[in-house]
Amino acid sequence: MNETVGIAHYWSQGDAITHAVAYLLLLMSLVSWYFIISKTWSALHVRRAAGALEAFWKAPTLTDAIALLQKVDRENVYSPLAIHGNEAANAKAQAGSLNASSNASDLITRTLRREINRVSARLEAGLTILASVGATAPFVGLLGTVWGIYHALAAVSMAGTVQIDKVAGPVGEALIMTALGLTVAIPAVLAYNALNRVNRVTLAELDAFAHDLHAHLTTGARVAS
Repeated sequence: MNETVGIAHYWSQGDAITHAVAYLLLLMSLVSWYFIISKTWSALHVRRAAGALEAFWKAPTLTDAIALLQKVDRENVYSPLAIHGNEAANAKAQAGSLNASSNASDLITRTLRREINRVSARLEAGLTILASVGATAPFVGLLGTVWGIYHALAAVSMAGTVQIDKVAGPVGEALIMTALGLTVAIPAVLAYNALNRVNRVTLAELDAFAHDLHAHLTTGARVAS
């Protein structure tokens, strides 16, 4: 008996719906772990680059500051603000375009806002999937659980009496589905909360950096060509 009871035993007793639920949970787990690993790796690089913001303002010229930031900003989160903000402040670069007729301060503000929105969209990419997996995986597992309990009740009804060997398989199948749903959901929820917090910190730093850049580029500071 002990040799036959196990995951393979329960799997062999499952039907098409049970297998479909298991495959769906496996797919959700693979997708969520892909985003967990990739977004965590990206977040580590972003946090390392954030330490260069202080060094940015200690550089002798804006050109040197941008070059320094580009070396450490592997995810292109902070450096595009400085690069495109500097280009917006360069009157020669705007010649012959609609931007040339815009107020310099407004043009810089619009450019910095556009870059912040672009970075924000990149940082939030994939988080919706993690949130969706975390919210729905327990219910997908619950579907498998309900289906397993249904099998157990059907076995009892057919046998006429409660026999352990008749209900053990369906009940074990139901408990495994519950465990699988939680196993998929918990890492997704934890990762979503952690990454969301990192993004809030990063966006707050971006906003402060953009404010300082705007002040620097609109107060008569030299613009790197």
